[in-house]
Amino acid sequence: MRRFIFADEAGDFDFSRKQNVSRYFIVCAIRLNSCEIGHEMLRLRRDLLWDGIPIPDYFHATKDTSFVREKVFSLIENQDFDIYAQVLEKSKAIEKVRASKHVFYKYAWFYLLKNTMPRIIEKHEDQLMATIASIGVRKGQQDYSDAVQDVLAQTQRIDAGSWRTTFCSCASDPCLQVADYCTWALQRKWERGDSTWYDRIKSKIRYEYDMWAGSNSHFY
Repeated sequence: MRRFIFADEAGDFDFSRKQNVSRYFIVCAIRLNSCEIGHEMLRLRRDLLWDGIPIPDYFHATKDTSFVREKVFSLIENQDFDIYAQVLEKSKAIEKVRASKHVFYKYAWFYLLKNTMPRIIEKHEDQLMATIASIGVRKGQQDYSDAVQDVLAQTQRIDAGSWRTTFCSCASDPCLQVADYCTWALQRKWERGDSTWYDRIKSKIRYEYDMWAGSNSHFY
């Protein structure tokens, strides 16, 4: 059986205590056995446009209006998928972990997939297609892509020829837009203590782990 994961991230790579700098970096993946939810997202967009609701090129939780956001969450909360999230409080990362943006990014991905791959891939004969939201900048994108490829190779439970990866913008795939919404809800909870939207999807969360929850050490 072919499994699908669609993943996005929240937070930045600024390791300092400045205004508008995120406290956490979050990698969030949704696992699907079917991409039917993507068709439902496109259908919702068409229906909203028919009703005269202005929608940009694609759904994006940060930019969408509260009305549109409510419609999207009403859709996805009733769909069948699982959520996995690795949460890293950036100030607790030792220097070698935050030596570069790419190192830190890879670290987050490694622990997410290391701890969840047995749940994502159930049988050795399964296949996996992983679609990852591009990091948002052209410069260095290949390094981020290589990081995920390497982590997938290390954590796979299936043969090398049985999995594929692709990296693209959220605009290119409505299933990535679902991942974006889930990631946004998680970020609101962790950064702002606002679980309003998180509570709509929390029944789907199978893994949500704060990497350094047991540590009180901060390095900046």
